[in-house]
Amino acid sequence: MDDEVRERVKEEAEKNALFNALKHDSDPQVGAIMGPLMGENPEFREHGDEIPEVIGPVVGQIGSMSTAERRDRLEELDPDLVAELDAEDEADEHDLPDLPNADDYDDIRLRAAPNPNGPWHLGHARMPSVIGTYKERYDGAFVVRFDDTDPETKRPDLDAYDEILDAIEYLGFEPDEVIRASDRLETYYDHARELIDLGGAYTCSCPQGEFSDMKNSGEACPHRDKDPETTREEFEAMMDGEYSAGEKVLRVKTDIEHKNPALRDWVAFRMIDTPHPREEASEYRCWPMLDFQSGIDDHLTGISHIIRGIDLQDSAKRQRFVYDYFDWEYPEVIHWGHVQVDAYDVSMSTSTIKEQIEAGELDGWDDPRAPTLASLRRRGIRGQAIVDAMVGLGTSTSNVDLAMSSIYANNRDMIDEDTDRAFLVRDGERFVVEGGPDAGHPPVHPNHEDRGERDIPVDEAVLLEPDDAPADGERVWLKGYGPVRREGDALEFTDDDIDVVRDGDVDVIHWVPADESQPLRLRTMDGDVSGHAEPGITDYDPDAMVQFERIGFARIDRHEDDETVAYYAHQ
Repeated sequence: MDDEVRERVKEEAEKNALFNALKHDSDPQVGAIMGPLMGENPEFREHGDEIPEVIGPVVGQIGSMSTAERRDRLEELDPDLVAELDAEDEADEHDLPDLPNADDYDDIRLRAAPNPNGPWHLGHARMPSVIGTYKERYDGAFVVRFDDTDPETKRPDLDAYDEILDAIEYLGFEPDEVIRASDRLETYYDHARELIDLGGAYTCSCPQGEFSDMKNSGEACPHRDKDPETTREEFEAMMDGEYSAGEKVLRVKTDIEHKNPALRDWVAFRMIDTPHPREEASEYRCWPMLDFQSGIDDHLTGISHIIRGIDLQDSAKRQRFVYDYFDWEYPEVIHWGHVQVDAYDVSMSTSTIKEQIEAGELDGWDDPRAPTLASLRRRGIRGQAIVDAMVGLGTSTSNVDLAMSSIYANNRDMIDEDTDRAFLVRDGERFVVEGGPDAGHPPVHPNHEDRGERDIPVDEAVLLEPDDAPADGERVWLKGYGPVRREGDALEFTDDDIDVVRDGDVDVIHWVPADESQPLRLRTMDGDVSGHAEPGITDYDPDAMVQFERIGFARIDRHEDDETVAYYAHQ
């Protein structure tokens, strides 16, 4: 390494180390800045073995500086990095960063563009959660556009339109505008005609494989240079349904030698023989591809910012060709990574969930084992708990992991203080109770004495969970009732006071009366669990939340003649 390179390494290392130290409010480490240093300066890589020795003294010197000294030095070396730190600090006030160039727009308008091929799974909640949050921050607009222009491959489910809107309401948001793309075919046709007249599109009858070979080799399709009049006539015939599926397409004329083959003369319209399930759209056979349809609608509905997956980067690039022909300004775009959710054995895919329901492996979209919003709602998870968890993921381009524990923690914070307690015994073991009072009186809520006590009769026997049953001669404390000692198949009431619990000598357990308890089926992510609840559980209306002590929160679903059914939420 010559002296010139050595000095450049020191300069870049100092900036990286200062930035790192200020960002994390800690002393910099050589290892922590090696990655950024090499990534930003690939010419340093050939000196990788020597660099740690060169930057070590630089990092050590910064470690001895105060925060103010570090900031002043970075301001001197690179003011833009200081501005970046300040922007991050400001963004930290929110879980989401500010929208790019928001000040350049009079109105902030964002859209969710669901395909209504089924109800939403949990991953779908991220988009409305983030859009709704941005709408509130900027006093903007939230547009829902159903991208339902594929009546064959992603065939719309007629029930899904309302189910998706219900899911958005469940999350706490109300769209300002709802659009169905299948209502707007004539609008797309009009813009296709205009694009043809501008010389930006042509009809093509090449077999797909043949065109693909030409495209990949940068060779123009023989139909590319046909005159606009001929293209217009053939497109009119497409709209009239005179061609069959695969026989004719309309392509956007881009750059046939573009470095990315996926952007070369892409399909804007194709023929589909399968009728659309919506009666209003069932007569159409010439359908726009998503990139054309959504690009037109984003402009016509005044969308200022588009949020989409990182895997859809090519969509923006394709649409920009259309925008350039029409001399339109393209919206700001935020790309983010996929959400990966733990805790589920079922794939987070609409088509897979639908297949499992049809096969009888799931009871429906609200089966507690399904990773769907309908399932979480039926389990008693508040929509806001999901929104807060999704917003907390930010808008990183990296794939992000969503732990269900974060949703559960949010929900617990929201419902804990308002939720009454109750006893549920699973696979109960029966014990006769000898002596003691006729009933137990545990509190309705341990933190709120003013809400009173529950009256749970004992009669002659109680049910205990097998793991809670004491060994012969051992004692337990029946919560809200008192101390008992096991003698064979009986529990004898003793005169011990609460000190035996405080001293850790006796466990406190829950229980239910053996004969007056209510049979209860608890639906969980791991399958149904049978048990018996205290008799007062039947006083709760469907949709009420209770906390089964030492088990977890659950939502009362319904009371049947022979049992109560509840859906387990979380611990």
